[in-house]
Amino acid sequence: MIIYINGSKYEIEAVVKLFFPLERFEFKEDAPVRTDGCIIARTDETLFVYAAAGGRKAERSAPLPEDPSENEITLCRLLFTALTELTGVTPAWGCLTGIRPVKKINTLMSRGMDYEQMYSYLHRKYLISRSKFDLIFRTAQGQRHALDTYDPHSFSLYIGIPFCPSRCSYCSFVSHSITSKGAKQLIPQYVDMLIRELRETGEMLRGTPFHCDTVYIGGGTPTAIDAHQLSRIMGTAADSFDLSAVREYTVEAGRPDTITEDKLSVIKEHATRISINPQTLSDSVLRNIGRIHSARQFYDAFDLARKMGFDSVNTDTIAGLPGDTAEGFRATIDGLIALSPENITVHTLTVKRSATLFQGTARGDLAADDTLMRMVDYAGEALADAGYSPYYLYRQKNTIGNLENVGFSKPGHEGLYNIYIMEEIQNIISCGAGASTKIIDHSTGKITRSFNYKYPYEYISRYDRMTEYKKTVRQMLTEN
Repeated sequence: MIIYINGSKYEIEAVVKLFFPLERFEFKEDAPVRTDGCIIARTDETLFVYAAAGGRKAERSAPLPEDPSENEITLCRLLFTALTELTGVTPAWGCLTGIRPVKKINTLMSRGMDYEQMYSYLHRKYLISRSKFDLIFRTAQGQRHALDTYDPHSFSLYIGIPFCPSRCSYCSFVSHSITSKGAKQLIPQYVDMLIRELRETGEMLRGTPFHCDTVYIGGGTPTAIDAHQLSRIMGTAADSFDLSAVREYTVEAGRPDTITEDKLSVIKEHATRISINPQTLSDSVLRNIGRIHSARQFYDAFDLARKMGFDSVNTDTIAGLPGDTAEGFRATIDGLIALSPENITVHTLTVKRSATLFQGTARGDLAADDTLMRMVDYAGEALADAGYSPYYLYRQKNTIGNLENVGFSKPGHEGLYNIYIMEEIQNIISCGAGASTKIIDHSTGKITRSFNYKYPYEYISRYDRMTEYKKTVRQMLTEN
């Protein structure tokens, strides 16, 4: 599909993807005679959009707003309504395309707006539906305690372990399958370098007025490495940072086929919270996505964690996996609720270009939007009935059905790290391949981001060059 545009293309492309999520787009400036399979968006004397596909067409126009900063969102609204007419689809999020919609609610709350005032504002500006507004409102309420108890002189420590037992077909993360000989051989070197980075980072922060508030070990699948390697990493973190004030320590154990008693014993020495992620309780769907474990292995891993005393467990699931049905997804949600984990996170499948699932995927291979909606709606209703409430929410590009990812929790078990990273209010000090350090200037809201190399072999071979930026982190922290 060709998009002809004479201005910024980012938001226009985001709106078009709401209706054509798997299309590839070509951008041009000068529009020819209007043809099928094209979109025109122009800001000249007036705002104008034209869309044509499948022999149908729709167009909209409006005067230029008095405030030029409103040009882009007004053009997006015109395009949204034109594409709704063209396709017969009305995405419930309207043309609100940002990753963190709850931030908007929190901002409006801080201005003293009530429920109806906030809904009126967001519906008028973004055409958001009442149901999605209600979801972000309830999510904002669920994270209120975490935001109220946040200390600006704190940071979260993220530790990345980018290895997995196999690569899921939908995955777009930079993670390496340990079934690959080359990746497996990298693990000892990677652990050594990660330990070095933890020590150097801890030393760099020593003597600052900032304390560690949460720790999150993610991946990949951190439990893809062996118990001794995991023990070395977690022990080094404890030796290098003062963790006495830590309120939450999460290890994303993740894949059930990597969870063993010796690894859980190591985790139990340090962590307060783990994730065990089945994604689905259907063995046939697990095979479809390239998982090499069964639903039975998930149940066994969950049972083992409970027997070993883990009392804060998250489980992840994904709506819209290839081959899943509304009934199958309902069975997964019911099965997880029956286990009564403290957190259940409901993702919607996102098809990224770097994922193997994207290769050759046609829209017809994926669940229809109404099926997806039934899946997500059922999850929200069933979890609410079981005593869970939404506490963090984010959206991604290329999510089928233009839906969302929501973390639900029992009262008092909201994941602090998840809230703080989504709301972007806490400093994040990160170690490991692909890790991103974020320093917040609380006086201006500016976020300074610094990135480690994504791939383990780069992380290992170019370590000294990569960590040069950390010399400035201490200064930025103390200045802010």
